[in-house]
Amino acid sequence: MSGKEPLLGTLKACILAIKEGSSPCTDTSPHLAPFCEILEMILRKGMKQPVLGFKRRDYWHWLEQLPQQDTCSRVTPLSITIEKASSCEKVLTAQGQGRYFLRLALNQKLLATAIQQLARNPKLLECYDPLISVLGNEDFMEPFLSLMLVVSEMNFSLDLQNSSFLDESWLLPVCMTYETVPCRELGMVLRYLDGRIFVIEVLPESQAEVDEVVLAGDVIDEISGFSLRNARNGQAGTVLQKLKGKPLSFRMIRWKWHDGGMYKPLLPYLKVLREKVPSFQLQQEHRPKEEKEERCLQGGRLLYNLRYLGQANVGKYGGKEVLDEGIPTVLEQHLCPREVLFDVKETEVFIQEKTSSKVLFQYPYPEISCVGRRLDSNNLFAFCIAVSPGIPEHSTFDCLVFESNSENECEEIIKRIGLKRSYPAVTENETKTKTSYDGKVNMQNSKETRIYSDTYR
Repeated sequence: MSGKEPLLGTLKACILAIKEGSSPCTDTSPHLAPFCEILEMILRKGMKQPVLGFKRRDYWHWLEQLPQQDTCSRVTPLSITIEKASSCEKVLTAQGQGRYFLRLALNQKLLATAIQQLARNPKLLECYDPLISVLGNEDFMEPFLSLMLVVSEMNFSLDLQNSSFLDESWLLPVCMTYETVPCRELGMVLRYLDGRIFVIEVLPESQAEVDEVVLAGDVIDEISGFSLRNARNGQAGTVLQKLKGKPLSFRMIRWKWHDGGMYKPLLPYLKVLREKVPSFQLQQEHRPKEEKEERCLQGGRLLYNLRYLGQANVGKYGGKEVLDEGIPTVLEQHLCPREVLFDVKETEVFIQEKTSSKVLFQYPYPEISCVGRRLDSNNLFAFCIAVSPGIPEHSTFDCLVFESNSENECEEIIKRIGLKRSYPAVTENETKTKTSYDGKVNMQNSKETRIYSDTYR
């Protein structure tokens, strides 16, 4: 007669702890990882290993051998779940595939079904030593199956996309989504390391810095649904070329964990990164708040507090050269400045009067022919828009002039508008600007990449 199995008692305690929590159980539950670890220990305990060969047997190997059809030759939900785990691009090992299956099975209430199928398959049960295992021992299999039936009645809602570190750990990272419209330069410098793509720098005044989502040290997990797990050098650039001109959605893995500290499975990678790139530093936070004191929040968006100085017609040519004439022409009018809230939205520039919230201007980016400033006017910038754009032969251009609160803010606005258009903003270092908006993926030492993509025309 077999004695008690301590793992079953621990598993029961974990199940009770999850049941006492909120339903459905999510990845944020503190009891989920201990439950999965104990479950995995039970599935592995007493598993026979081959005498010859280097391939270690794991519970995934018997899972993928379970019958694919029921007695009526129909494909079963369990077989579909096993196929999903087998084809998941984010897990590369038997350990990762097994863990991914367990998470799938928890969501779909199929764990008990898998154990029942194993119990009915004597050949697969031979994988376990009946003296020391749980699954190969009849006395222990029955209470274990009863616990799995309880689990199959519970509700789980686990993020199945968050699976890129299951090969290494049950501890899952913090994931977030970064969505951005097509732009010339996103401003993320990348480094490829052991199949993962690390952001080693967020370029100053780039779109990525302005959007305040990505931090140096984060990992790119997906781009618009394309998995970058086990990525080869340059693969991010290849994906971006396929998505040229389309909105982008990056799934990022944070280097920070929920407690604000380092996500521990990343430690070996970051150690190597520091050796290969001595200048690399983890980015703790985005730009300090004091740099944004001249802005305000409205509807959750950060707006610029600017002064609108007026506008002037500059004729039938709307290139950046006319700004040298358009800005002085407006200043010579000596109009009373109007306080405005300036919003650089995803598809348009939106300007409203600060005191009354009256909408003054609303220009889609295709209607803006140029944006920039004169080098002798640090805080002033302007952009030109087409008047009567629907009738090209009669169309002229107006130059609208604004005063910002600092040279840095002025450059930032020009950069943001320029990034959302099909050609660069005018800045002091125009040669550098043209280079950085070349619409290509620039490889550095074949392992470091700066991300660029095209805008709409």
